[in-house]
Parts: sequence; structure tokens; C-alpha cells
Amino acid sequence: MSLGVLFGGPSPEHDISILTGLQALRELSRRSDTVGIYWSKSNAFHLVSSSVEADAFLEGVPAGSSELSLRLGAEGGFVVAGGRFQKERRLDLDAVVLATHGGPGEDGTLQGALDLANIPYGGPSAAGAALGMDKWVFAQLVTSAGLPSLPRALLTSETTSLPFEGPYILKPRFGGSSIGIDVVADLDTARARLVTNAHLSRGCVVEPYRADLHDLQIAVRTYPEVELSAIERPIRRSSGAEILDYADKYVGGEGMVSAPRELPAVLAESRADLIRSAARTLVDVALVRGVARIDFLANDSETYVNEINTIPGSLSKHLFVDPVRSFADLLSDLVREATARPTHQYSSAGADGLVLRSAGAIATKLA
Repeated sequence: MSLGVLFGGPSPEHDISILTGLQALRELSRRSDTVGIYWSKSNAFHLVSSSVEADAFLEGVPAGSSELSLRLGAEGGFVVAGGRFQKERRLDLDAVVLATHGGPGEDGTLQGALDLANIPYGGPSAAGAALGMDKWVFAQLVTSAGLPSLPRALLTSETTSLPFEGPYILKPRFGGSSIGIDVVADLDTARARLVTNAHLSRGCVVEPYRADLHDLQIAVRTYPEVELSAIERPIRRSSGAEILDYADKYVGGEGMVSAPRELPAVLAESRADLIRSAARTLVDVALVRGVARIDFLANDSETYVNEINTIPGSLSKHLFVDPVRSFADLLSDLVREATARPTHQYSSAGADGLVLRSAGAIATKLA
């Protein structure tokens, strides 16, 4: 097969996406003809070497890369730009694995473009990505499915009261699980953060901050059938930390693989069953596809669904210890799902011309 790994993008999580992408690129290159497709911070696509290292991206696009364009339509695809003595050429890819975190790479924008270009991809669909990225909409899905969730409200500069007491935790409505998160004591400070925290500019959701709650995480994958990983309790590097932050997750030689954790988490079987059941429910109601991570908050007596990451860092490979699934297994099944269950299936059934034949002159409809 001829494969591509797409990573980067104009997102706050651009750098982490590069690390996930390069890991996937190396692994897939061992068994398939695989190319790297780097999406720059300036919203341009580039063909990069499968052996490129992370530090090659420190100054932007790595040396020796070729510019790509994304062409839509029935004959769409990624096209290598031509030169003075070279014609443009289309990359003949059987599938693309998405390693894009945050921003337009995880909110459905990229997925919709790939659908219109008829490029099969492994990862969330456009609809599933959009549902997962919007923290407000996802919270409504969780509640409507009857799953436990902390109360959540939208926060704007006009908000004069909230349906719960502080302190509060503020989250970008359309952001990841770590960047831009803020904990404040009162509503006045919360409104002020809308001005000073750039990550909240597109929208902000607010919840009661509960210092007694800790994090629990489980990964799911949907091909060849729905399968759950072990449940993890990640440990915050600082005992006084308010949240599991960006540094806890990603700053370290191996990212989450080297982060402190309890895996599998030591839980009562009833608690573990609740988490597994909630995860399976969310696969259906949140349109999960590919590999996703679902985050929970819990204490000794309570468990709440927190959020979903539809393209988690390193595809949450470290969580698949029971059952054991290698990174190669995860990637291979993403590729198989991309080709066996394509997302770009459109129908024009019903567009039989009847309305057009009876329409008459357009001018009569403007009168």
C-alpha cells in the first residue's frame, strides 16, 4: 500500500502533532511505502522525508521538502507542485493516517477537506471531530446520554451569574485538554480572563473547579471492532497542581510514555465497569472513529465524564497494555478502517430534476 501520515497544522498543539506524526511515519515506513505530509503553521502542505527528525521543524519547513497542494473533486488528492523542468504529480495514496492535534486538524475542518478530495483517512470523521472538539456540544451529548458530568456553562463578557459556585475552571470551547485552561476564584476574574487569555477568544466554557477530583483515562479504538484499553490514572508531577497540564502530558523525552502514572489504575470493579460502559456509550453517541481517548474526573465516590480527544497524542499507544496492542497494530487497523469504512460517502438520491423542471423562470421567484 501507499500511505501518508499527515501532521502539524495551524494549531497550539502543532509541535506535539509533529511528534505523533513522526512516530507513525517511522512505524508505517517499516512495512509500507509511506510519505510524510507536513501541515505548516502558515497553513501550507509539504512533502517531507520519512527519516526527518523533530528538530528539523524548529525553524519551520524542513530543508528538502516539496510544496503540496490539496486538490478537491473526484480526481482530487495531494499534488506535488511542478517546477521549471518537472511536471506536477499527484500522490497516489491508498490512505492517510491523521496525526493532527487541535485546531483545524481535529475540529472537522481537515476531515471535510479530505472527504471532498476523496482521500480515505484513518481517524475521526468530520462530524465526529467537530462533536469532540466543541466542549459545550460534547457536554450536551454526555448529559443527553444519561452519563454523569459536572455542570458546564458558557461564559461571555455579558455573563452576570453562573448556576454553580466558584472556584471555577475555564476551558477554551474549541481547544484541547490542557492548553488555555485556567482556574479562578470568582466570576469577575473569570470574565477578565476572556480578555487576557487568548485561547478563550473563540469561546469559553466554565465548570466548578473540584480540587478533590483526579484524572482517569481510557482509550477506545473502533476497528475491526470496538475495543477498550486499560484505565489509567495519570499523576500530576506537582502534588499542588490544579490540573493535569501540558507539561505533565508532553514535556519529557517520551511524552506520556515517560509521565508518572498508575496503569492499570487500581479501581473497584464497579468503578471500572462504569468507566468502560460510559466509553462504549460515547463511541456511538459521539461518532467515535479510529483511536480516541476519553477523560474522566473522579474521587472516592463520584465519577464524571470530562472530555474526549479524537486524535490523542501518540494515539494513546501507552494505554493498550490490557489487551496488549502494539503501535503497529493501532496504525495498521487505522489504515484498514480508512479503506474499509470510508467517510466520504455522499448521496444525491432524490435530486431527480422534478423541482428544476417545474421551477419556471428564476425572475418570477425574485418578484
